[in-house]
Amino acid sequence: GGSTFLQPPRTSSRAASVAMDRRPMALDYTRMNTAEKLARDFLTRVWGPEHDIDAIDELMAPDYVIHSGGKTIRGRDTFKTWVVEFHRQMPEAIDEVLDVFANPAGDRVVARWVNRGRNNGVFGLPPDGRAIEFHGISVWRVRDGRLAECWVEREPPRYCQD
Repeated sequence: GGSTFLQPPRTSSRAASVAMDRRPMALDYTRMNTAEKLARDFLTRVWGPEHDIDAIDELMAPDYVIHSGGKTIRGRDTFKTWVVEFHRQMPEAIDEVLDVFANPAGDRVVARWVNRGRNNGVFGLPPDGRAIEFHGISVWRVRDGRLAECWVEREPPRYCQD
């Protein structure tokens, strides 16, 4: 007898038909684009030069949750208060959006960004008014056309030349 090692594995006709029926997942570009727009709007409006805090009401679910820096903030209103305090601790904080992309279902969106501003005691640093920046990545869960939950990973802040 010959070696079975080099022969292709035997499959039933049912298994073969299931394997051949693996079609690529249909892409929902509308939901993907909506998710990407939500993330971009959040980063450019709330963390842009205008610091549009009211945009949070439009973009986030009322029960919004964010996990960042070892803390979990629950509720859109609590998050708004946190953002206002962050802007106080880092005046002129502005995000530069580097990348935004969504999964095919449009229920997850990821952004890579850099935040630049002035240190007024952010992250527990002594306030000194120096230029500071940090890079980060945010992953959001999207529900009913709004950002519902976020996980943020960021690098430690670093001082920049003015």
